[in-house]
Formats: sequence, structure tokens, C-alpha cells
Amino acid sequence: MKHRIVVLGAGYAGAYAAGTLARRLSPADAEITVVNAEPDFVQRLRLHQLAAGQEIEAPKLTDVFAGTEVRLRLARVTTVDPERQVVTLADADGGGELDYDTLLYALGSHGADHGVPGVAEHAFDVAARPSALRLRERLDSLCKGDEGGRVLVVGDGLTGIETATEIAESRPGLSVTLVARGELGAALSAGARGHLRQVCDRLGVTVLEHTSVEVVEATRVLCADGAALASDATVWTAGFAVSPIATAAGLEVTENGRIVVDRTMRSVSHPNVYAAGDSVYVIGDSGRSLPMSCASAGYTGMQATAAIVGRLTGCKIPNIKLEYHGNHISLGRRDGILQMVDGEAQATPKFMGGRKAARIKAAIVRMSLWTTSHPTFGLPKRKHHLAAVPDVSAEKAAA
Repeated sequence: MKHRIVVLGAGYAGAYAAGTLARRLSPADAEITVVNAEPDFVQRLRLHQLAAGQEIEAPKLTDVFAGTEVRLRLARVTTVDPERQVVTLADADGGGELDYDTLLYALGSHGADHGVPGVAEHAFDVAARPSALRLRERLDSLCKGDEGGRVLVVGDGLTGIETATEIAESRPGLSVTLVARGELGAALSAGARGHLRQVCDRLGVTVLEHTSVEVVEATRVLCADGAALASDATVWTAGFAVSPIATAAGLEVTENGRIVVDRTMRSVSHPNVYAAGDSVYVIGDSGRSLPMSCASAGYTGMQATAAIVGRLTGCKIPNIKLEYHGNHISLGRRDGILQMVDGEAQATPKFMGGRKAARIKAAIVRMSLWTTSHPTFGLPKRKHHLAAVPDVSAEKAAA
């Protein structure tokens, strides 16, 4: 009987991992199924551009996995039962159950409202393609008006910064305000913060620092200091959260629901479950947990894939470097910041700003799309046959 590998999610981590597994394992021994709710690969790194009105490529997953023998199941994951080794799915045909022997959990993350009233009802976000398109429609309607419109971006992380500057550049008729809970660009070096402020000034982005939003309403937000800020479109970019599915499944997770794994991305509580991308909590080479990012998705996806192949074939499992080199921030299409970090993941004085930084960020994004769209590129053509597969139930009992 073939070893059944199920990959949940076809984002940056899941899509590449699935193709890599297909390239490395013999189809006579292993059956690989990818479950994803959307039929297309979503360039999450560029959803702020999509919302701003730009056209963003979205390759069909059927094309991505063409020729790999990967099975694609378009469905939404509702539950995972690691004791029965079953995933429950929902789709247009009613869904059903999918059995697995090895599970790679890469469901990613979504926007976090942090319990703030009104966010779900009145705010937009750029955490998923449908929500980014809804924001785009709203901005289109505002731009058709004679007086423009007021766009309020709540959240001063990288997503908020990129969204505010992208909208301001692409739609100069709109008034854009960025609401920062603390100091704008607090995690950046002094030089990078100065460059960021210059760009915001140039693009006409109003920055409100040390401002906390407590309620979102249809036409305004209410702040902790009593201020009411008028808004025709409120964009919520105040962080990300993971699905509660892993927690409900009984996997060992952190307080915020991320799956706790060992150095090989293997669940510390269920040895036939691996995790990668935003869903995973792992300590990087710096001694700190890797942040949610495309770079982390790449490293954790490669490590999980190498571990699965190694354990199933009896090959040595390599240690993929789990590093975080810096932040790559787009500030519209013609400006950006590359902020280098040290071994403790703290900003160093070294940074790059301007057009060159923007071109490098664009190249990184293009490469991320290309490698995901060609998941088997550069891997050895030789497919490994499975060795005697370890009895993970016995390993769990011994643990």
C-alpha cells in the first residue's frame, strides 16, 4: 500500500513542499495530495498591490503541479484528527474525509482583529485575495467621487506600511492616514526610520503615532484617547493569527495556536505530523522563534520536506539553515527599504533605501513566485523508494 502524504495548504510553504516531495519520492511508493481552498496560487506578498489596483499574477495550481503526479483537492479543511489520521474537508460536493500516513500542515495565517469591536463588520484587510479584492472595489468607488475619500490604515507593521504607501502612490486622489500604535518603524534602524518618514511625506501619507484603535465603525474609528477618526475605508493590518484547527486537533501549540515542532519541523506531540510556514513555531539559528514571513516559509518548508524524505527513505536528514537576514519593505513601486538584522534578529545600522531597494524587493517577489510555480526545479531527478517506515505510534508511546 502506498504511503499517503497529505499537504494542507498551497501557499509559499505548502506548494513548494508538495512538488519537492513528488520529485524526491517514487510514485510507486508514495501518494501525495495537496488540499487548498482556492484554485490559484496567491501571491500574498503582493496583495497590497492587488488592493491598490494593480494586476497580480495568480497561477492555477493545476498548472503548478502539472507533471508532478501531485493530487490536488480543492476544499476547505474543517478538522484534523491526528489519532485517526484523518482530515475532514468541506467543498462544493459536500466534502468528506481524507486519510493520511504523514501530514504536512501549512495552512498559513489570516488577519487578526485582536477582539476589537467592528473590525469584522466594517474593516478591510489584505491578508487574503478575496478581502484584497473587496478593498480594491471600495477604493475604485471612492476614486469615482468628486471629493476623493479618506483611507485609514490601522497597523504600523510591514503590511501596514506597504499598504499605506502603495495606496497613496497608486491612488493620489485619496487621503491616506497610517495609524501606528507606537513609533513608526520602531523595529527599523534610525536611518531606515528617517527614510520611511521621508517617503510618507513625499506620498502625502499622514502618520498618527502612539494611537490605539479600540472600535471600528462604518465611517470612523474610535481611539483610546477619545479621538474619533473619520474614514471612508478602514484597512486593518494590525497583525496575523493562525487557524484554530491545530489547537482543536490536540496538537501541542503555543498560546496563539502555532504548532510546536522540533528542529526538523516535526510536531513534538504527534510524530507523523509536520508543520511549515506561518503555522509553525520553531526556534531559528539565532535562538529566537522565526517570524511569520515568506523567507521563514521557505526555510521551514525545505526542512520539513527534507525530514519527511529522510525518515521515509532511511536517508540522512540535513539541517536546513533557519536564518532571518532582514526585512524587505516596498514603499510603492519606486521606493523601498532593505533593513539588515544581526544574529539576534535586531536591526543593524546597515540599510538600503530608494529605487535600488525597490528593485531588489521586486526581484525577491518574482523569484518567490517562480520557485513556487516550478516546485521541482533544481532537485535531483532520482526518486527514492521508501525504506521500512518507522512506526510513529510506537515513537509517540515511547515519548
